[in-house]
Amino acid sequence: MANRERPRERPLSPHLQVYSWQIQMVTSILHRATGIVLVVGSLLVVCALLALAAGAEYWADFSGFARSGLGFLILFGWSWALAFHLVNGIRHLVQDAGWAYGVDTFVRNSWIAVVGSLVLTAVVWLVAMMQGSAA
Repeated sequence: MANRERPRERPLSPHLQVYSWQIQMVTSILHRATGIVLVVGSLLVVCALLALAAGAEYWADFSGFARSGLGFLILFGWSWALAFHLVNGIRHLVQDAGWAYGVDTFVRNSWIAVVGSLVLTAVVWLVAMMQGSAA
């Protein structure tokens, strides 16, 4: 018979305050977050295409915004989200194929996704800026 006088203590569900942060947790959260950023940032691409189709005046307004500090920050962040989502998605595909499940490999590949996305973003922006100065 159950003791009804004292409430039974239930175990707590683990959450972010219980677990210590690890790179695998960070890349999982970032993968989801960058997916959301890519969807929202795609609206910016749609705005750019609409401005381009609407004529030179609208395109000048959009490109003026894109060249502003806020526009650069948004485009840089969106391009990093794209690079991270791409590199981390490749890591997920490798794991879905049944490879790289060892803890040391998992941690190494998570760091490769983070650093690789930063390097890829930097390379893309350096090439874009060098092309812009040649024009």
